[in-house]
Amino acid sequence: MAAVAWGRCLPRVWLRRRAGPGCGRHYRAALCAELKQPLAIEEVASRPVRPHEVRVDVHFCGVNFADILVCRGQYQEKPQLPFTPGMEFSGTVLETGTDVSTVKEGDRVIGVSGFNGMAEECIIDHKTLWQIPEGVPLREAATLPVSYVTAILALEHRACTRPGETVLVTAAAGATGLAVIDVATNVLQAKVIAAAGSDEKCRLAMRKGAQSIVNYSQGSLKEAVRKLVGSDGVNVVIDAVGGDVFLEALHSLAWEGRIVVVGFAGGTIASVPANLLLLKNVSAMGLYWGRYKEQNFPIFSRILSSALQYCQQGCIQPHIGAVFKLEELWQRLRKICYVASEEK
Repeated sequence: MAAVAWGRCLPRVWLRRRAGPGCGRHYRAALCAELKQPLAIEEVASRPVRPHEVRVDVHFCGVNFADILVCRGQYQEKPQLPFTPGMEFSGTVLETGTDVSTVKEGDRVIGVSGFNGMAEECIIDHKTLWQIPEGVPLREAATLPVSYVTAILALEHRACTRPGETVLVTAAAGATGLAVIDVATNVLQAKVIAAAGSDEKCRLAMRKGAQSIVNYSQGSLKEAVRKLVGSDGVNVVIDAVGGDVFLEALHSLAWEGRIVVVGFAGGTIASVPANLLLLKNVSAMGLYWGRYKEQNFPIFSRILSSALQYCQQGCIQPHIGAVFKLEELWQRLRKICYVASEEK
């Protein structure tokens, strides 16, 4: 279950393209030609942009847990082989289609690409590009679409977190967990209890702003939270682990508390004890990042714009675990897999 451990154990890593001309007849891309097999870096022929599309010179692309799952055939979306992973990227506009007026050549943008961002260039619908404000570096901007939009959707839109409330976040040292800590602490002025599976990860969460930490590999999460906040419990839980961790977090909720499920990095999907929802008047809800882009794009776009604004204002400080070049991708992913397996 090494693929599951990647999501819990490690923060996001980042992919950097080589320097070179923006547009040519061919560009390099990471291709998944067979599931559960190494990615290949190959030359791909450029195609013309359609009227509503934009060609972007990709500078940075996030490497997310979902990218690893989709290359193993374990993600809910299953693109047709061969495909290029990569759900989010930042770069500069090279070319625009005839119907595009929202961006122009040379603009700095971030994009939400589905699965085709791990390449030197990307052609994308102009509606899924956002201009990067002045003062926000391309590298930091590339961290925002997945983890920070998930964090803001979970905390603000789903849980309606209020200043002064206590938020418990599991898998706190992962990309989404660190983003939740950042947004809850520095934007919403909430108090954060960060729960993770090792002392090292707990220390990272504390450095990111968590007020308290819990290492759930050393005992009961519920009892540890009780020692921190007493019998009243926490107001909000953002859970990315599932299984027993989810159940213990659910039992840690206060009266009218809210728990938001954002993933199952632990590999087990727990059943919700409905009697607990009734007795404590708590709410259990889910958050699937990708569905908002399809089902409620105005909210998705507004929250991504908010993330860019928070970053420009210095309210949030995205954590970047590592940066590496396109040609180093498979070697680095194999190393990440090995480390995650050892830490599991």
